[in-house]
Amino acid sequence: MAGKHPHSSPSSRERPIYTSPIVIIILSLITFISIIFFFSSPSSSPPAPSSISTFSIRNPNPNFEYSFVSSLENFLTNKLPKHPKDDTVNSADAVSVRKLDDSIWWRESVRISGDSYYPAASMPIRVYVYEMPSKFTYDLLWLFRNTYKETSNLTSNGSPVHRLIEQHSIDYWLWADLIAPESERVLKNVIRVHKQDEADIFYIPFFTTISFFLMEKQQCKALYREALKWVTDQPAWKRSGGRDHILPVHHPWSFKSVRKFMKTAIWLLPDMDSTGNWYKPGQVYLEKDLILPYVSNVDFCNAYCLRENESKRSTLLFFRGRLKRNAGGKIRSKLVVELSGAEGVVIEEGSAGEAGKAAAQNGMRKSIFCLSPAGDTPSSARLFDAIVSGCIPVIVSDELELPFEGIIDYKKMAVFVSSSDALSPGWLLTYLKDFSPSEIREKQKFLAKYSTHFIYSNPAQPLGPEDLTWRMIAGKLVNIKLQIRRSQRMVQGSRSICTCECRHSNSSIPIPIPGP
Repeated sequence: MAGKHPHSSPSSRERPIYTSPIVIIILSLITFISIIFFFSSPSSSPPAPSSISTFSIRNPNPNFEYSFVSSLENFLTNKLPKHPKDDTVNSADAVSVRKLDDSIWWRESVRISGDSYYPAASMPIRVYVYEMPSKFTYDLLWLFRNTYKETSNLTSNGSPVHRLIEQHSIDYWLWADLIAPESERVLKNVIRVHKQDEADIFYIPFFTTISFFLMEKQQCKALYREALKWVTDQPAWKRSGGRDHILPVHHPWSFKSVRKFMKTAIWLLPDMDSTGNWYKPGQVYLEKDLILPYVSNVDFCNAYCLRENESKRSTLLFFRGRLKRNAGGKIRSKLVVELSGAEGVVIEEGSAGEAGKAAAQNGMRKSIFCLSPAGDTPSSARLFDAIVSGCIPVIVSDELELPFEGIIDYKKMAVFVSSSDALSPGWLLTYLKDFSPSEIREKQKFLAKYSTHFIYSNPAQPLGPEDLTWRMIAGKLVNIKLQIRRSQRMVQGSRSICTCECRHSNSSIPIPIPGP
């Protein structure tokens, strides 16, 4: 047979299959893919125990920064961007405002004609980042970097000032990603533009939290007034009344003296306290503003960490933090009285220093449920610490608004309890003990799935909080454009716009529906 005689010259039809170049190439590709699959398989060796306390997102990358302090140090010393040429101006008259409005209208008309889905699915979001004077941006970052101390310089309630700034550093994470060279960015659903008439949204890069905590009171107020004038002098602000501008005011104490002059902008907030203690009626509401998560104070517990800690979760309910708070947080002290000394419950006084971080992280990773009561405002950093620790949050905060709730279903990973129920003698512990093992595993599964939505990084990653921020902004764009055009043609004072001041407050207690 021809196949058994190496010196014969069989035709291509008779050639043995193992000598075909095409087949050899296919077999080589299959072998290569198999090798890759083997080494990337979840069944391969787990990471070393030393990696448990480090951040480990789906595709760990040493070039990603998850620590605000480390990222800022690298940014200031190695990655200061070159300022691109843009069309930011110092002041605008009526002619320049009209010219900008006409240019934006023309571009929008072209996009509507060329894209059958615009503006309902306007992706990527086009963001114009103002080139503000350095006293509003870089100088404040350097001020933080040069004064950073882990445990000194405390606030009146005992929290380390610089750590408090870290918890509210969303302004840094968003801005650092936006201004990075496009070749270094990972997110594709948002791009930076350098002409105002190309923008969907305008970003104001003013570090309101750093200035509030690290500057003298009068000096800070003066800087706020300067920032207000600088922004409101821009033609884009005058055109829209600020409705398409993003203003990060993530700490509820920051920017208070001039907020009322910028209440039309999209505020990036930690919550929407409706008691009037932190935000005045009509300043904040969900249709306009956006809730962003605190930056976590504990390390991210990755999938391997969660598996390792599953059998160690022997505490039923855990809480560590300030036990006495003001305003809406008074429920904490009442819960302490109700729960202290109960079997399976650990409640500890503590703050956000390094020792506090270690104790909180250790306690959360050993607990099934983590108590998340209101702080001075309805929200609390403990909620996000619990999520990234794999500890099921028990949320006792009747006025709470949550980040990205249009995307995330919190009921799948958290427990919501009204304040009245939580304070009923014995009710809360009985309720938690009634959760079956399968129900607990189900919530833990969703905690593991959703936890990466709360981890800020540089560069920002898909499905991280920066990514979800822009997805939520995209959902607001049509209404923003409506409000801009409507405000331009309305007779001043002819009609009031309903905001939160004429709505029912958010409450976990159902509002009864009137009968016929």
